[in-house]
Amino acid sequence: MNIDWAALASVFGVSLVVTVALVGLFTLGITGLAKQASTTQTGGTGALARTGAYACFALCVAAVTYGIYLIVA
Repeated sequence: MNIDWAALASVFGVSLVVTVALVGLFTLGITGLAKQASTTQTGGTGALARTGAYACFALCVAAVTYGIYLIVA
């Protein structure tokens, strides 16, 4: 049995970077919704924060959907 260590390290590196990016993007979405809520309480609309949060969540859904597509295909 021969293991291709370079390919294994490459897969590990890409997986790590994508996971950290996806968690960071989701965190930005949660933070945007929190900012929208605090802005609404102080009398503002918070439309920009809500739009940014929804965009972050949409990118998360797109990344997960693409990952599932890669696994199935």
